Amino acid sequence: MTVPDETLLEALRGLDTPTVCNALEVVAPKRRGYGYTVDPLVCTRPELGSTVGYARTATIRAMHPSDLAGAEARAMRDGYYSYVDDGPKPSVMVIQDLDGESRGYGSFWGEVNSNIHSGLGCIGLITDGSVRDLPDVAEGFQMLADRVGPSHAFVHPVGFGTPVTVAGMRVKDGDLVHADQHGAVVIPHDVAEDVPGAAAAIARREAVIIQASQEPGFDMARLRQAWGDAAEIH
Repeated sequence: MTVPDETLLEALRGLDTPTVCNALEVVAPKRRGYGYTVDPLVCTRPELGSTVGYARTATIRAMHPSDLAGAEARAMRDGYYSYVDDGPKPSVMVIQDLDGESRGYGSFWGEVNSNIHSGLGCIGLITDGSVRDLPDVAEGFQMLADRVGPSHAFVHPVGFGTPVTVAGMRVKDGDLVHADQHGAVVIPHDVAEDVPGAAAAIARREAVIIQASQEPGFDMARLRQAWGDAAEIH
């Protein structure tokens, strides 16, 4: 895995997630139909813009207490947070709720966990579970979740570091994830450096069509001309 440098990460943060999806259709055309969220998620802080980081994956349950207790439960907790602290940063947690139709029964996320994760280099979360404590979540910490709820119930980690599927998006440990208020997408490492350039070319072509559509007297003839002009831009 080639880890993008900060310059590339900053360029990716300057794009919204739909634009990244558009760019991936150009640089990784086989990815057109997968690799992004397809179920709606609540974005708790859309004003933060785009979040880009390396995936840390985990699974949780909340309907019933953990099967682990005592030393085993403490070992699981310690192992989970050690995993969060390891690997490239900034990181983004991608957590699958295993409670099925009752996912979101209890929230793993609120004031305390957001601050712990933030302190360990994590800048955001994508989950099909629930979140809470919205006014008190760590500064700058983004959350995309299936829902907002009031309780943590019996929530506990079940595992970590294995592939998960959240809102239809399959994610592995270390994947580069881009997210904003629209949802999230995995950027393959081998094409990440090509995404900003492809996005810029798409924007140039779209600008020709948008500008034409805003002209007085715009009609089908002008639209066909704009399509042709846009096709010449590379």
